[in-house]
Amino acid sequence: MTTFVSVLYIIAFALFIYGLMGLTGPRTAVRGNWIAAVGMGIAVIATLLLPGMGNWWLIVLGLVLGTVVGVPAARRVKMTAMPQMVALFNGVGGGAVALIAWVEFRTTDGYAHEPLYVAIASLFAAIVGSVSFWGSNIAFGKLQELISGRPITVGRLQQPLNVVLVLVALACSVAIASGANSELLIIGVLLAAAALGVMVVLPIGGADMPVVISLLNAFTGLSAAAMGLALDNTALIVAGMIVGASGSILTNLMAKAMNRSIPAIVAGGFGGGTAVTAGSGSEEQRPVRSTSAGDAAIQMAYASKVMVVPGYGMAVAQAQHAVREMADLLEGKGIEVLYAIHPVAGRMPGHMNVLLAEADVRYESLKEMDESNSQFPQTDVALVIGANDVTNPAAQTDPGSPIYGMPILTVNSSRSVIVLKRSMSSGFAGIDNDLFYDPKTAMLFGDAKSSVAEIVEELKAL
Repeated sequence: MTTFVSVLYIIAFALFIYGLMGLTGPRTAVRGNWIAAVGMGIAVIATLLLPGMGNWWLIVLGLVLGTVVGVPAARRVKMTAMPQMVALFNGVGGGAVALIAWVEFRTTDGYAHEPLYVAIASLFAAIVGSVSFWGSNIAFGKLQELISGRPITVGRLQQPLNVVLVLVALACSVAIASGANSELLIIGVLLAAAALGVMVVLPIGGADMPVVISLLNAFTGLSAAAMGLALDNTALIVAGMIVGASGSILTNLMAKAMNRSIPAIVAGGFGGGTAVTAGSGSEEQRPVRSTSAGDAAIQMAYASKVMVVPGYGMAVAQAQHAVREMADLLEGKGIEVLYAIHPVAGRMPGHMNVLLAEADVRYESLKEMDESNSQFPQTDVALVIGANDVTNPAAQTDPGSPIYGMPILTVNSSRSVIVLKRSMSSGFAGIDNDLFYDPKTAMLFGDAKSSVAEIVEELKAL
């Protein structure tokens, strides 16, 4: 039986890796997701076949509860709420690891008669898993707007408080690894790590949430791998390392896209973040040029190249299908239509890619930031749909701006710009967008889906 289980694990690992390879492109992403899911199913079955497995009614109860809660939630979630669900599901994984570490402590009488590496791996999993669980819940609250998206700090006490929490968690862990078996110690580890997760994420602003989600995802993977080492479970080690490695790579890529180092982003949780007052600019004294759907349609109908710049506003309005219809009409008139995608547009990695893929937009039409920026000077009309901070020229021109140095889509280098937006409100970074006041920019106010639908009707009439 042990050999059979090992064979099943090997098959599961192969499916994990093959499925992950499929996620590199939209055409194979769904298939890759299913392949990886099958691999996980095989890994679960293999684990249940291990000798000594018991408490079947608890296992069945867990499977039933997970299915009843998880499947309907995943099927009903709106694309605009997908980042929140990713944060929540990621947090559940970290929380599960932390609870397993607690159970392991109890069943081994404080890791008595266990090798030292088991205690160290389990305590590491408890700390990182708890940080991931509570940090992910705070990220969920910020994205769901249950908590303010702005940095929330305790002022000068922020850094000392976090240092104290780290020291408490480490001190309790050292005591346990040294042989102490009081359950209050493991509870202290979990509570200190929980408070640390909350206090680290609260001061990080909403604009950094995509990076935070990716980082916490990596934390969950690393904690699962460590717990697998403690339990001598190969499947948990491999799956955790895959998640941890991929999450770490993605976090690094996104941080580079924002011209921020990962320590600088996390430093917001150690007193480095400052709150920014939304709309604090002088927008009332600066002229803004507005336009209509009819004028926008005429302008695009006589263009040679149109570049669509999607952002979170498109996701909120669910305008991707209307955008695809508009693009089809323009392409029918011989106009080239491309999509400029910023790596951190939206609220999670790949948010815009997912929305446009849902609308059957050709993957070849999606251009990454560097390629898009090289094409903006040859673009007649740049149509910005709900993208704010990632198009703000202040990132290049204003050293005093909180986003100064962040790579942006240089929409302002296009010959003309049309911005679809509900109002003049600021983006997630909480600052005014200088693009709105550029003389070549025209603002089309209203719901993005309704505005694009009106443009579609005007194009049909031309």
